[in-house]
Amino acid sequence: MVSQITLTHFIYVWIAIAIVLFPVQLFVSAPYGRHSKTTFGPMISNKFGWILMEAWAFITFIIVYLKFFNPNKYSLFFAALYLLHYINRSFIFPLRTNTKGKQMPLMIAISAMLFNSVNASINGYFLGKLSVYPENYFLHWNFMLGIILFLAGFFINYKSDGILINLRKPGEKDYKIPQGFLFRYISCPNHFGEIVEWFGYFLMCWNLASFAFLIWTVSNLLPRALHHHKWYLQNFKDYPKDRKAVFPFVV
Repeated sequence: MVSQITLTHFIYVWIAIAIVLFPVQLFVSAPYGRHSKTTFGPMISNKFGWILMEAWAFITFIIVYLKFFNPNKYSLFFAALYLLHYINRSFIFPLRTNTKGKQMPLMIAISAMLFNSVNASINGYFLGKLSVYPENYFLHWNFMLGIILFLAGFFINYKSDGILINLRKPGEKDYKIPQGFLFRYISCPNHFGEIVEWFGYFLMCWNLASFAFLIWTVSNLLPRALHHHKWYLQNFKDYPKDRKAVFPFVV
């Protein structure tokens, strides 16, 4: 069995990889969605690829967490929140979308599965094996603030996804400018919501694995949001110039 010290060192390296990749992703956009390219190898159905890569996180987390099962009520609660997120991302979100005919590179799905293998495993292991929380932990400041941010972020992400999904009428394929809700201030409130969500999760869990997840979330989604924002400005002459990319009034 891997010692806790070895695992800690591994997670530090894992965090370092996210930090190193961050500036790279500022210049190179992942080739899926509106940035999709057919030059990145074999293509698969967008919906199938999304379910494949997100459900992998759901399945991996369950396997690892149950292997090192921790009956602590807080660990159970945090595990349930993790699975709630991935139930939405793996099954509900793809079924809400209308991506008929759209494809993504198989490479993207495989890369996401590799990331989810590591991320889900270390979070499942920390909650299942290593986490110890005191009685009345729900009264601690980080738990109270964390649960508020997690639920707020989840709501922002879900509602923003709904606005984007409903932009097109049946049969339409062209992109449109999203309006309303936090789209009044930023181009990617769905990404903003997910960052807030995992920041709240880190505050609640208060461990190295959830911190690594937060760093990777920012490393992936902040550049993605900046690329989306730039794409909107390039493709819509009437795009609101006062909108920021992902953090209201900031960037």
